[in-house]
Amino acid sequence: MKIVVDIPKAVAVHVKAFVDGTALHADRPNSHGVLTLETLAAMLLEDVGLAISRPGSWEGSKMCALLEAHGYVV
Repeated sequence: MKIVVDIPKAVAVHVKAFVDGTALHADRPNSHGVLTLETLAAMLLEDVGLAISRPGSWEGSKMCALLEAHGYVV
């Protein structure tokens, strides 16, 4: 599935700075390779999926906690 989202320019600038900052440590082991805006979005959505398919996983449980902090019942 492909999705397109619009985000405010200020948010895009901050997210890009975050992603670019991770490149400073690209030699460290990680789960998804070099982080880009696209791989970050895909990874976060994957973790939401893990909240259903593997609810006891640390990724799924942490994503549930994040969404609950935003007021969603999961």
